[in-house]
Amino acid sequence: MDKAILQELKKQIEDVRIGEKMSKHTSFKVGGPADVMVLPKTQAEIRSAVKILGAQNMFVMGKGTNLLVTQKGIRGVVMKIAGNYSGTKFEDDCVSVKSGTSLSSFVNAAGKRSLGGVEFLAGIPGTMGGAIVMNAGAFGGEICEFVQEVTLATREGIIVLNRDEMNFSYRHSILCDIPMVVVSAKLKLIDCDKEQSKCRQSELSARRRDKQPLEYASAGSTFKRPEGYYAGVLIEQAGCRGLCVGGAQVSQKHAGFIVNKGKATPDDVLELIEQVRGKVKAQCGVELETEVKVVGER
Repeated sequence: MDKAILQELKKQIEDVRIGEKMSKHTSFKVGGPADVMVLPKTQAEIRSAVKILGAQNMFVMGKGTNLLVTQKGIRGVVMKIAGNYSGTKFEDDCVSVKSGTSLSSFVNAAGKRSLGGVEFLAGIPGTMGGAIVMNAGAFGGEICEFVQEVTLATREGIIVLNRDEMNFSYRHSILCDIPMVVVSAKLKLIDCDKEQSKCRQSELSARRRDKQPLEYASAGSTFKRPEGYYAGVLIEQAGCRGLCVGGAQVSQKHAGFIVNKGKATPDDVLELIEQVRGKVKAQCGVELETEVKVVGER
């Protein structure tokens, strides 16, 4: 990286790390180093990083719950927006949420104020920023149903887009096409009974625990749901349940997940993904696409 740019980042942002191991920042617990990682703590620091680099010239991540970072790691700059930039502010039935706020803490805070409708987000292990980018959803709900506006950082400055301008669709928003960084989102919630909201959150969390291999490190569902099929069912039909490569395994509990049994490497996971895709294609004639985002130098 250009030394002048690095020095400017260090001047504008308090927490800048060199050669940071990505295995410390992903739920898969694997991955090589990032050349530079910045962890902004304020909107001004987010704005400074985007102004210096441009949103298209850095990799923006949240809690790293859907990432597989390669063994060689990530060249360039990673901006992590998670616990370093989080918080909620309520006003009547609306709430402004910083992009690094975990979805579970947001839903819990809303429920305590007798505001709900978003309980379906509680079990998704990501941040508000990531949820906005991918229009996160579960159990029949999508976050776009509640979004009023989104504050974004661009190289030219801070802009605000309303829900219609965000171009939300299934697992998609305008941010999948135009690189901008989510700073915060304003959502309008619905009145609810706080005890009912708490019970609903507990119910959905229990359903996830029962069905998903949460006892192992993973990045959630490995493959997208093919139209007309369920990825996990296809993987089982292809005889891949329990299939291993090194320390990576197709989960015995839910075949749609590839898990780290403890000593997996990124290459183990990548090889297992390709084996599963090949077997499903040969057995079922369906081409699986990864839902896990693979990033880094190959």
